[in-house]
Amino acid sequence: MNFYTGIKSTQNRTMSTSQPFTDQHEQRRHLGTFIRLHRQRLQPESTGFAATVRRRTPGLRREELAQLCRVSSTWITWLEQGRPIAASASVLDRLAVALQLSPAERAYLFDLAARRDPAQPEPQPPKHSVLRSVHAVQCPAYVLDRRWDVVASNRRATDLFLHWGARAQPEPPNLLMFLFLYPPARQLIHDWSARSWRLVAEFRADCGRLADTEPIRGLLDQLSLASDEFAHRWQTHDVLEREGGERRFHHPERGDLVFEQLTLHPAARVDLKLVLLLPMV
Repeated sequence: MNFYTGIKSTQNRTMSTSQPFTDQHEQRRHLGTFIRLHRQRLQPESTGFAATVRRRTPGLRREELAQLCRVSSTWITWLEQGRPIAASASVLDRLAVALQLSPAERAYLFDLAARRDPAQPEPQPPKHSVLRSVHAVQCPAYVLDRRWDVVASNRRATDLFLHWGARAQPEPPNLLMFLFLYPPARQLIHDWSARSWRLVAEFRADCGRLADTEPIRGLLDQLSLASDEFAHRWQTHDVLEREGGERRFHHPERGDLVFEQLTLHPAARVDLKLVLLLPMV
């Protein structure tokens, strides 16, 4: 079965219509949208404000968020509008606390604002030994880069994931393309709808402000054109950190399989993730 159904036409449309979103305006726009959506999701009473019946907008008001962050409401308005205003690391810290962001959402906030979170350690020089590590383990194992290309995979993982789309996708395989554009993936992955939603939220957290730079921007454009389901999930701006836990598969040859997923982040190569699928005992 062909991995891409009509993908050539979407590739051509992407090349002719999309522009590289590398300017700071797009980055500020994403930051503003992220803050606005999380402000609207907050329950006022969870932040100490009364939930009055006269509220006409969901969540916190801008002036309430401004009060929590010790900034002006105008500043919050301009930030949500994507205007060129500076946000210091200390203000971003107060904003993350006020919005009750998870660790993944906090990291995404700092990334979009192009600020280093002082709570995070400095990245170390890259090493490539992690790419060889998948062949030293006996369980399915693979390595994802920032674009979620499968840059390394052992035989057990390749067999489990149906040779990553019957070898009809570009090299290296891409996890999101496999998930949304390869129809057999829907039967292979247990509870495909819920898993695909979570993986998109994890990918947003992982790529952060790099989503508007190539080659990630091209991947997002291509997926959005080829899959309405991906486009809808991406537009929610949901952000989640990558989690482990049970993973179930319905393999066409090996039947039902259950693993425990473990994701490791090499300290010396922060852009890579080593994913191990440990057999459940």
